Amino acid sequence: MELFEYKAFELAQMLTDKQISSSELVSAFINRINTVDKKLNAFITKCFDDALEQARIIDQKRVSGANLPLIAGIPIGIKDNISVKGLKMTCGSKMLENYVAPYDAAVIEKLRQSGGIMLGKLNMDEFAMGSSNQTSYFGACRDPYDTSKVSGGSSGGCAAAVSAGEAACALGSDTGGSIRQPSAFCGTVGFKPTYGTVSRYGLTAFASSFDQIGTVCKCVKDTAMLFDVISDKDHRDSTSVDKKYNCYNSLCSDAYGLKIGVPRELFESVSHPDIIDSFNRSVNLFKDTGAQIIDISIENTKLALAAYYVISSAEASSNLGRFDGVRFGYRAKDCKDINDIFIRSRTQGFGDECKRRIMLGTFVLSAGFYDDYYKKALAAAKMITKRLDSLFEQVDIIALPTSPETAFAVGDKLDDPVKMYQSDVFTVFANIAGIPAISVPCGVDKNGLPIGLQLMSKRFDEQVLLNAAYAFESAFEGIPKPRL
Repeated sequence: MELFEYKAFELAQMLTDKQISSSELVSAFINRINTVDKKLNAFITKCFDDALEQARIIDQKRVSGANLPLIAGIPIGIKDNISVKGLKMTCGSKMLENYVAPYDAAVIEKLRQSGGIMLGKLNMDEFAMGSSNQTSYFGACRDPYDTSKVSGGSSGGCAAAVSAGEAACALGSDTGGSIRQPSAFCGTVGFKPTYGTVSRYGLTAFASSFDQIGTVCKCVKDTAMLFDVISDKDHRDSTSVDKKYNCYNSLCSDAYGLKIGVPRELFESVSHPDIIDSFNRSVNLFKDTGAQIIDISIENTKLALAAYYVISSAEASSNLGRFDGVRFGYRAKDCKDINDIFIRSRTQGFGDECKRRIMLGTFVLSAGFYDDYYKKALAAAKMITKRLDSLFEQVDIIALPTSPETAFAVGDKLDDPVKMYQSDVFTVFANIAGIPAISVPCGVDKNGLPIGLQLMSKRFDEQVLLNAAYAFESAFEGIPKPRL
């Protein structure tokens, strides 16, 4: 088996046992990227020279007998809306095409302290707005299982890179399913922690009340290992909570007695019979391992998607106001005055999806419409959160399909944004309520494309959630690897 095919926790053990060096490992991943990325377009920026230098330093420390963290020497990819000092941070947009980050995000500081090695910045939907990675200024990122299909979005580059063996694991961001949906499309494990458990300092804001940095990995053990590294209190993020985790060492694959709620009223959104079949088999697998299956109703489910897009677009309208062509980012040429700079720079610098959400957000916040749209969306979000909180008094886990469909063809849905938004119908609940959620592979459709199972738990119950996912993963036979 090639080095890039191993899981991160296996590679960590091989490094600890000195079976391989970090330099050998990083070189293997670089060779893999050079071989397959022209088919996928997962990377926007590569920093191979720096990665090899960091690997050399890690190797020296290991030879000298230093006690290194598990993640030390592991090659990691970073979504291109997370700030890494000295590297471009484009956010997948022409607006920031040449912007170089002047500081490290909090999660990057933690990676550096733990010896994680960054291979580069990964492709994404522009400013994290999209469900297919087709809105990126740098072109669509493609699915390793079928390069005619999308990788999902907005963290499509993360999911494609990990699935294809271009990175052992990756850090992405999840605003309404942006880690979990592409993970379902690409056959990886995508994890969104509780809002506030991972600092957002250094993450370019899309919708600040929903955005959360999370992980994309090959398995649940890798997820727990990386989450332990990046979670902690950060005084620079006012929403950060004072909670440190030790999930990796506490992982348990026993699902006996676990109460799993299944809201079957949501399945009318699924037209893909293979997804329903895979989900039902997954529920039965949990039942066979000793879990208790309980039918539940989330209620008001049709409000979730509408509330999410109204609130997120309103916040995007505010957050993207800083990109005006004056202070930093793209500036149009031959402008007549300051207003002309604003108009032309934004017109030329933003793509269609960003413009669409900015206009929608500005509309719902405007005088005369604030009460009719934005205020009602906030009320709907509060109602959904309250309902989920009450359900978690009855069950430990809520199980859903991750997406109502498998990966669709590149070029599809671009002319029908409402249809594209339906991709998030199962994932937005976790962001609205700020609860943790994870997507794990649970099968493939008739065309061999991966299907994801989504699990959610109450706030700060990451250990229970990861244990449930680990129990399922341990009992499930797995899915085939992509052939590239």
